[in-house]
Amino acid sequence: MEPTIAFPVLAGLVVVALFFDFLNGLHDAANSIATIVSTRVLRPQYAVLWAAFFNFIAFMFFGLHVAETVGKGIVDVTIVTPAVIFSALVGAIVWNIVTWIA
Repeated sequence: MEPTIAFPVLAGLVVVALFFDFLNGLHDAANSIATIVSTRVLRPQYAVLWAAFFNFIAFMFFGLHVAETVGKGIVDVTIVTPAVIFSALVGAIVWNIVTWIA
């Protein structure tokens, strides 16, 4: 891929990935926070902050084991193209929306 095209493609993938991350967090927030709020352990605002904080720092305690495993031979890096990454993200976004609506 030419360098003049590579940056816009990378920026587009980052935007789609951030949209997926936001949508996935929105989709899973009810599952991760509902028990804490319904039992009145924490107020909703504190429960959301609590979950966001621990989701953000989890890698410090649990490491990057899944990413390392995938990067060391499970996935053939020669077939992972921007189109494959985009397709996987769009598929995950559609799955989140379908399961959210249903």
